Amino acid sequence: MTLAADAFGLAFGPMTVPEALALREDAQARHLPAADRRRFAPLLSIADLDAFLRTDAARTPRVSMADSSRNGSAAVPDDLYADEEGRIDPVGLFQLFDGGATLVVSQFHEMHPPLARFCRGLEKLFLHAVQANIYLTPPGAQGFRTHFDTHDVLVLQVAGTKKWRVWGDMLMPHATRNTPWDGAVHRADPAGARDVLLEAGDVLFVPRGVAHDASVQEGSEPSLHVTVGLLEPSWADALKAAIDQMEQAQPALRQSFRTWRLADEAARAGLVTAARERLAAVATEESLDLVAMRFLQQLGTDRMVMPGRGLLAPKPGLDDRLVLADSVHHYVVPVGEGAELRWAGPAEPLGPTELGWIERLAEGTTPRDLGGEAALAFCSRLVALGLLERA
Repeated sequence: MTLAADAFGLAFGPMTVPEALALREDAQARHLPAADRRRFAPLLSIADLDAFLRTDAARTPRVSMADSSRNGSAAVPDDLYADEEGRIDPVGLFQLFDGGATLVVSQFHEMHPPLARFCRGLEKLFLHAVQANIYLTPPGAQGFRTHFDTHDVLVLQVAGTKKWRVWGDMLMPHATRNTPWDGAVHRADPAGARDVLLEAGDVLFVPRGVAHDASVQEGSEPSLHVTVGLLEPSWADALKAAIDQMEQAQPALRQSFRTWRLADEAARAGLVTAARERLAAVATEESLDLVAMRFLQQLGTDRMVMPGRGLLAPKPGLDDRLVLADSVHHYVVPVGEGAELRWAGPAEPLGPTELGWIERLAEGTTPRDLGGEAALAFCSRLVALGLLERA
């Protein structure tokens, strides 16, 4: 099994990949109930959070607290549970949690290996960044008020139960991180919501822009869930990337934009036509390929490296079966007469022979089967970088 297959099976259960992709494209909230109530136990536990809070890594803003019963913002001021340097004060944090505040740990996949591997698996599937935020809510409490997220989310109910209200339509269609929240404008009508009770093992998919809130019933056990953020780029991101990539190849994009013509009514129609022509010039197969490379490069460099080796990495032998490290984001880019294997580290040049080796190493093979000593030297270099691992 690959990281992608493992993560997909855990997140989507019996659904097929086409069904999961259609779910995201349909942009409708959906409850995915599960029979296995301990399904997510390997990913996270309250004991894992307790252990994390006992380390120096437990600091604000990674650790925060929220309480919807507060006047004004639901966010609890961090000086109530952390010192001036952001270190967590356990006494203050425990008092707030006992009083009904939700514990939030953001980007916990950067600290917790099981979540790191899970998120990396989904990144390999969707080819965009994935994050994991943790929410532990005490009984009878609600952390955040009604809101929408600016990216799709998968809610994985790890322990306890949580009652969600989810609205059917997007309160703000296709919201992005540039979309501000305005309570006066984005007020959800309670009559338009449906209730969903998440039990341990269940999943809730909530598209970006869809209003929702969640609370834990009085007298029940605490609720622990993971909100998996699916950080896909928008069309605006893609078009901006296309223009950036095509600027050198398209002289028309480098021409001056005559700002002084904006007030000239006779010239405005010409400016609109010129803009349309320039957008058409970047709407090409070449531009799409360049945008794909840009997004893959961002994925490879912005996310954790997660190399396929540890501190001790014995040199491979001729008969060791090797495979490209599943946990590393890497891709091949044509360059001149050859290509490059690109990732977060230094690019690896590939001639025709090495390119053929990489294609076979994607499935797994031995240096001997690749050709012998020259292939072994190449594989040894990639093992040292963490790009290859033993199959």
